[in-house]
Amino acid sequence: MNKTHIDKNPSVLRAMGLALAGFALFATHDALIKSVQSIPVFQIVFFVVLTSFVPFSLFIGVSKEKRSFRPNLPFLVALRCLFTAGSLFSAFYAFGHLPLAEVYSLLFSAPVLITLLAIPILGERVKFVRGIAIVLGLVGVIVVLRPGQAAFSAGHGAALFAAFCIACTSVVTRKIGSQEHGSTLILYPMLTNILLSGAVMFFVYVPMPRDALLACCAAGCIVVLAHSCVIQAYRSAEAQFVAPMQYSQMIWAVLFGALWFDESIDRWVLAGSSIIVLSGLMFIWRELVASVKQPVLRTRNLRSGGGPQMTPSEADRVEVDRDELSQ
Repeated sequence: MNKTHIDKNPSVLRAMGLALAGFALFATHDALIKSVQSIPVFQIVFFVVLTSFVPFSLFIGVSKEKRSFRPNLPFLVALRCLFTAGSLFSAFYAFGHLPLAEVYSLLFSAPVLITLLAIPILGERVKFVRGIAIVLGLVGVIVVLRPGQAAFSAGHGAALFAAFCIACTSVVTRKIGSQEHGSTLILYPMLTNILLSGAVMFFVYVPMPRDALLACCAAGCIVVLAHSCVIQAYRSAEAQFVAPMQYSQMIWAVLFGALWFDESIDRWVLAGSSIIVLSGLMFIWRELVASVKQPVLRTRNLRSGGGPQMTPSEADRVEVDRDELSQ
């Protein structure tokens, strides 16, 4: 990171501040989800996404931008919706059954999976640095899981499945992002989450205490605000200054886990997560040095939330607009 560039460009500091604020809000969202106990995960997803859908609908209603919600590649859009739903349901389940830091450690393995999936799907090649990053990421996951020493629970499986779905979502988004309107890529996953969770909730619904309902609604509002902060951060500065900020969520996970949920800090989880974070930073560094647009750097947040997200096509337009203004 170029300190001189940061000092001479206040927008970079603003972008980093917005990103840190956004990812702190994401961590708060996750902590609120974890605080809702003894409620089926589908019911939690329904109320969180439904709440976040309200401000998105208002934005669409007041926006004067002409847009079409008809997908150009309906099969791939539908596939992306299923992966998004899978990541959300699995991550919410994991948050309810594992310490926050442990869930984040496994979710942060997504760049490894993204890179591996991009080889056959996007035709990318893995060179030396990215190969080392893959190995480091896998080693970090093994350290966190400690096979043979710690019990592998359904929560671990859910977190790993969420990371896999996040990776699939990212790769599919990269493949279709330039052919689909951003609103289409936001609307359909949200509707899918609402419809799927609502259908299952019909069979598993339990009465919700007021505190649990308020926590879900607060999480739905917070995730929209978090996405807004991150989107504005990417509009203010290059991805190299914003993308690494997502790993600050691990700090909040440790703090929230210790102060909010009385979770002990596992040294193996911290060691494994440190290795995984190093792996993720290597992926980011490699993409910046290579000056190529890879799906890892375009992953705005490694845990899909219920609210709107910036798509690769939107991010590309933002960068083009910024380049034009600077000329």
